[in-house]
Amino acid sequence: MKVLITGASGQVGTALVRSVPKQVELRALTRAELNIADRAEVRAEVEDFRPDVIINAAAYTAVDKAESELDIAHAINAQGPRNLAEAAQSIPGCRLLHISTDYVFDGYATKPYLPSDPTNPLSVYGRTKLDGENAVLEVLGERALVLRTAWVYAGSGKNFLLTMLRLMRERDTVRVVADQLGTPTSADSIARALWALAQRPEASGILHWTDGGTASWYDFALAIATDGYAVGLLPKPVRVTPIRTAEYPTAAHRPANSVLDCSESLDIVGHAPGSWRVALRLTLARLRTTPATSSPAASVTQPVTKTVAA
Repeated sequence: MKVLITGASGQVGTALVRSVPKQVELRALTRAELNIADRAEVRAEVEDFRPDVIINAAAYTAVDKAESELDIAHAINAQGPRNLAEAAQSIPGCRLLHISTDYVFDGYATKPYLPSDPTNPLSVYGRTKLDGENAVLEVLGERALVLRTAWVYAGSGKNFLLTMLRLMRERDTVRVVADQLGTPTSADSIARALWALAQRPEASGILHWTDGGTASWYDFALAIATDGYAVGLLPKPVRVTPIRTAEYPTAAHRPANSVLDCSESLDIVGHAPGSWRVALRLTLARLRTTPATSSPAASVTQPVTKTVAA
């Protein structure tokens, strides 16, 4: 199976490359190597490699900055997926697995969101990601799969986990929003699900996948403080103080409850998601032996060498 990955040096892209199955011939391209917003560039790359599966891990994820950079966010999150879908359409049997977000929902629900629930994004980021979903499903139909996930973190890149660890090394107390609910999700967990789905040609439409459980950003930060100190990533205990969203205004509005219902995905993926606390501990343990690296908040990737692995 030939697989093309875009956004290969982002959080999920890195996890995908690190966990590639042996039977896969992989071409993993960074933002510097493939600008998915460039239609001609995308078509040339896809026609050259002729993949069986494209996994789109590229995205503009600077949620607040997107409010003032609509054109850039739309180019990467909406036009980019459309370009990939149109290129895939020209390759017989080629499928597109596209990663999306919980931020396509408004957060007013009182239960976890099903894939079929109505969307109503509150931010430019959420709207452009929804446009990307619609584009790939419109162009490719049953050859497209949208995988929504949430609160993604990893031991590299720019994410809540690494930001909290940095702040907790600098301060005795951190203040974190406690009235937004979701599910912290390891990039490694998403990569495992994507590789399983890549090998299920019947999988199409929209699915949800996160680690198991529910948390607020405050809960997530408290776990980072507790487990980070336990494994030696933090030199001292840190106090985490809960605050309301209103006390921490941001440019973009975020959903108050964006917990995703993943039950429809279990049989298709072939395994159940693990607890977010367990996944966090595994990531922290890896960070203890491998220092974190960072990437720009508004960039989909950082340059790395093109990878082709058998």
